[in-house]
Amino acid sequence: MDKLSVMNAYCRIVERGSIARAAEDLGVSAALLSRELKLLEKSLGCSLITRTTRRMSLTDAGRHYYEESLGILGAVGQVEDRIRAGTGVIRGHLRVNASSSFGQMVIAPLLPDFLSAYPDLKFTLSMDDRVVDMIEGGFDVSIRIRPAMPDSSLLARRIGIMRQRIFAAPAYLERAGTPRTPEDLSAHRIVGFLLADHLTEWTLAGPDGEAVIPLDPRVRVGNSLVLRDLLVAGQGVGTLPDFVSRGTEARGDLVRVLPQHELPAPEIFAVTASRLGMDAKVSAFIEHLRAALKNRDP
Repeated sequence: MDKLSVMNAYCRIVERGSIARAAEDLGVSAALLSRELKLLEKSLGCSLITRTTRRMSLTDAGRHYYEESLGILGAVGQVEDRIRAGTGVIRGHLRVNASSSFGQMVIAPLLPDFLSAYPDLKFTLSMDDRVVDMIEGGFDVSIRIRPAMPDSSLLARRIGIMRQRIFAAPAYLERAGTPRTPEDLSAHRIVGFLLADHLTEWTLAGPDGEAVIPLDPRVRVGNSLVLRDLLVAGQGVGTLPDFVSRGTEARGDLVRVLPQHELPAPEIFAVTASRLGMDAKVSAFIEHLRAALKNRDP
C-alpha cells in the first residue's frame, strides 16, 4: 500500500464528502477508492468513516487521521514544490473557480500564455456567479471580488481592485435624457445586478461628497455580461465592473453616466485553503493573474 497516495485519497474523500466525487477528482474509479479505504481501515484496525446510503461522517479516529494526514501531506508537498521550483517544473492539476464574467473577460485571455509556460500542468476553470464552498468543490483557488474578506480558515490574497461605474447606451440617453445629478437616477430605468450588495441602493462618491440613491431596478440579472448586453441594447442605466465595461466603452457602445461619480471599489482576492498556501502551481497562477491585473488600463 502506497501510504502517501492513500492518505491523499482519504483526505480528498473527506473534503469532497463523497467517494464518487473524490474518485472523479483523482481520475480513478469509485470502486478502487472504496477498496483502498477499506484496506486503510483494516491496516489501522478501526473505522475511519461511517457510511450510510445518504451521507458519510467521520469517526473520532477518522478525524484524527485526516488532521494528521494534512500535516504530513503538506510537509511533503512543500519539499516537492521547492524542488520543482528550483528546476522550473510545475505540474499537477490546478482547479480554479471564478465568476462567469471575470472568468471570461480576465482569466480566459491570459490562459494561453499561462498554459504554454507550464506545459506539464493540468488545468480546470469552473465559473459560477455565486460564492461556492471551495473545499467541498475541490478548488485550489477561488477568485472573489468583495469590499473585504471576512475572517475564516481560508487564506485570501489581495491581487487588485475593481472599479464600478455607471453606464448607458447613447441611444437610451438620447431618448430618456442624461442624468446630471445622482438624484436624477430615480427617474430612469435601472438594470440591476442581482447578486450585488448595491442592487437597490447605490452609494456614489463624487466631487461634492457621497450620495446614497435608493433604486428599484426594473430588470435584475445575475450575470454582468448579460447586464452589459442589456445596457448596450438601450434597456436602461446600470453599473458595470471595469473588466466588463472596458471594451464596450472603447467602442462607444456604452458611455459613462455621471462620470465624476463611482461606486465603492471592491478588492479582488485570490482565496486558497490555508494548507495549499505554498503550493507552487497555485502561486504561479496567482502571480500570473496579479501581473495581468496590474497591466490593465486604469
